Amino acid sequence: MATLELNEIVKSFGAVEVLKSISLTIDSGRFVSLLGPSGCGKTTLLRIIAGLETVTRGNLRIAGRDVTNVPPEHRDIAMMFQSYALFPHLSVQENVRFPLRMRRQGTRKDQEERVRTALETVQLAHLAERMPRQLSGGQQQRVALARAIVSDPKILLLDEPLSNLDARLREDMQVELIELHRRLGLTTVFVTHDQEEALSLSDTVVLMNAGRIEQVGSPQEIYAAPRTSFASDFMGSANLVPAHVADGVAALPGGGRLAVMSGARADGAAKLVLRQEDLRMLPAGTQIGNAFIATVDTRIFLGARIRYVLRVGELRLKCLAPSADFFSPGDTVVVHVPPSCVRAVDA
Repeated sequence: MATLELNEIVKSFGAVEVLKSISLTIDSGRFVSLLGPSGCGKTTLLRIIAGLETVTRGNLRIAGRDVTNVPPEHRDIAMMFQSYALFPHLSVQENVRFPLRMRRQGTRKDQEERVRTALETVQLAHLAERMPRQLSGGQQQRVALARAIVSDPKILLLDEPLSNLDARLREDMQVELIELHRRLGLTTVFVTHDQEEALSLSDTVVLMNAGRIEQVGSPQEIYAAPRTSFASDFMGSANLVPAHVADGVAALPGGGRLAVMSGARADGAAKLVLRQEDLRMLPAGTQIGNAFIATVDTRIFLGARIRYVLRVGELRLKCLAPSADFFSPGDTVVVHVPPSCVRAVDA
């Protein structure tokens, strides 16, 4: 069953159209990420779902009910903001209880039981009496999450909730969000500009660009089979190489030739999508098919891997290689790309 249906949503601020005919269906229990660069419209779309922004045209339904003009408090949704928005003068348990009080859901005893359950779910029951200022950033985030789920909403909306955390804590919270979603089965819409977060957390990724949906698919589909130049570049910062495809073979600038994955596109001008991790660097003189010659320009040590910047004629390509594969700037190398890793999109 579809929990959320967006039908040709348009949103304008004055003369600026920030959302351009967005249509999307989200099934019950799915974890969906709205992914894209700053200014693409993902947060505006989330606020429209929440009822915090009105639509210029179009309509939306939640569990089959038209809520286009329904105020936020009557949409049966919960939203967790980037800033957490905790009340500093209320304890942890009173912060979590707040939405139940505002909606007059249940008796005080019922509310207290739901608060206890929500805090146990995020493993913070032992901190129920503390004030927000006495909590770490990660603990504050869990309180905000408990407050969002305490009313058992039909849809949980998350607006970049991990962006204020340090790298290690962000990884931990990604795991907790996955486990929480698995336990509760809440339909969740998550806004992020971080592709790693979107790929690791989601059942479905909705990639947005300039107010439009660029591509929708599973994390595996949207990463391995991008359909446009934008999707190819944004998802993994792939190398986009201009080429001419004929009979399944791409001629590169500078004379190299690569077999293109079967069915990727028809003949003609194209851009090859070459992911950094799919390029294998070999010593000069290595005899191997589906390869081209390049010169190492730059080497950047990343710990377990090294990022190389390679020069092929006027082109500059990036390559991620294991630290054991050590080449120096100025070296000539053979770059092998398996045919199954060579995709082409419209030029």
